[in-house]
Amino acid sequence: QVQLVESGGGLVQAGGSLRLSCAASGITFSIYGMGWYRQAPGKEREFVARIRWSGTSTSYAVSVKGRFTISRDNAKNMVYLKMNSLQPEDTVIYYCNALGSNYWGQGTQVTVSS
Repeated sequence: QVQLVESGGGLVQAGGSLRLSCAASGITFSIYGMGWYRQAPGKEREFVARIRWSGTSTSYAVSVKGRFTISRDNAKNMVYLKMNSLQPEDTVIYYCNALGSNYWGQGTQVTVSS
């Protein structure tokens, strides 16, 4: 059974930082590119960041580039999203995804207070 479990969300003040984690099981993690997406109530899920299976290539949404960093540890089946300089507009639920699959986590809520 495939599971992606996000954690690390919470409440932070504007300008603060959080690190999200996603633990994968039931898949051959090291062959998948991994992505982080986010979704606000009533809006479509949007791309945030992705990382190649090897970790050698990353890409980011314009809105988070320079503030967020995606990384992975294939030995631990983990992918991370370090978020700096958080702003109230970053307040949404964040999801991890095994790229090209229908495997999604349950999401973790990030709330940034002004």
